[in-house]
Amino acid sequence: MRIAVFGLGYVGCVTGACLAKMGHDVCGVDISPIKVRMINEGVSPLREKGLGRLIRQVVRAGRFRASLRTDEAMEGAELSLVCVGTPSRKGGETDLSYVSLAVTEIGRALRLPHPPHTVAVRSTIPPGTTEGVVIPLLERTARHKAGAGFEVCFHPEFLREGSSIEDFFHPSRTVIGLARAGAATKLLQLWRPIRAPLFVTSLRVAEMVKYADNAFHALKVAFANELGALAKSAGIDGRDVMRIFVEDRKLNISPLYLKPGFAFGGPCLPKDVRALARMGKARGLDIPLLEGILRSNDRHLRRARDLIRATGRRRVGVLGLVFKPGTDDLRESPSCKLVKALNEGGCKLKIYDPHLEFEKLLGANRAYVEGALPELPRQLVGSLEELRASSEVLVIAGTNPEFARVIRKLKKSQKVIDLVGLLDPEQASRAHIEGLCW
Repeated sequence: MRIAVFGLGYVGCVTGACLAKMGHDVCGVDISPIKVRMINEGVSPLREKGLGRLIRQVVRAGRFRASLRTDEAMEGAELSLVCVGTPSRKGGETDLSYVSLAVTEIGRALRLPHPPHTVAVRSTIPPGTTEGVVIPLLERTARHKAGAGFEVCFHPEFLREGSSIEDFFHPSRTVIGLARAGAATKLLQLWRPIRAPLFVTSLRVAEMVKYADNAFHALKVAFANELGALAKSAGIDGRDVMRIFVEDRKLNISPLYLKPGFAFGGPCLPKDVRALARMGKARGLDIPLLEGILRSNDRHLRRARDLIRATGRRRVGVLGLVFKPGTDDLRESPSCKLVKALNEGGCKLKIYDPHLEFEKLLGANRAYVEGALPELPRQLVGSLEELRASSEVLVIAGTNPEFARVIRKLKKSQKVIDLVGLLDPEQASRAHIEGLCW
């Protein structure tokens, strides 16, 4: 197909050249006369592995060219890709001026007769930007509505500098955010030859996925560096630690734990994170990421408490108290901490957990409960039905599958708060059910 690419930096230049290699007719648009001239001469305007050779090939083949003029690139184009920069402003907010400029130019070109056209934004933009800025600007400048002559998508890129051509042809996944069903036809056609998992989702989810990627990459670097600094202070080579650490593909490098939900707890994680933070202080090391983990976890617990309090109802039923299903371990359970906070806030609590028999608790487990939750024996109930009958708000704080039955025979006046994501999306979409992270 005929494709216009707006912005000839790393993303736009690589995208345009690779699409041309796939056989498409690509015209790149940029405000830099130097970039435009270099590409038209078959020279890469940036240093990137394999890009110089690729641009030379596709320019000579007549499938890739560059222009300063939007109308030239948009003439007969079926698809335009917005790949312009989105730098930070002084206050940290995203500068959308280049996106707005490109979108305005595209909108003006769409006033003229044209084939069915799709505008896909690849620039990294804050969630809500496509919906709140891009689409209204396109509609205003094109003088007709999205869906009537043109479609709009958000289509993030996952190209790494230094391996961007490899990443283009062998992506980890393809993500397309849609304003309405059917808007992705051109993009699906475009990516059919590329074998990768495909995710078609909402505009805002697609926009947020890109930020999730980059934030996690930054987090991993900071984590490895702080742990390495702490290891060195103890006479340990941090590289050896992390080399062994990443060999665990079951927990460490895996989807496990990367699920929005309730806070962490239990007998291991809190105490070990505390020990690391203390170790850093004892050695005079500033390790804000590791020190901040427990603070972040406490803030998440407060969010759960505040969500329950915001209902304005005092009779609260909590489903799940143990740290992990199949055990009776209550030590530093996030549910125990939540119950303690709700008790202190004047809530009238009932608690149901089929794995918990208070009389059988022993040792450190019993000592923890007696110190943190002396009211627990009076608050425990023996069945889900008993809990449901006595509660105005039902809080799912554990992952036992039985707890999902709480929504059966629910009164209209009752509200369910799912802290762990136990309910499926169809159930969770009901008006009287709310989640902590959704």
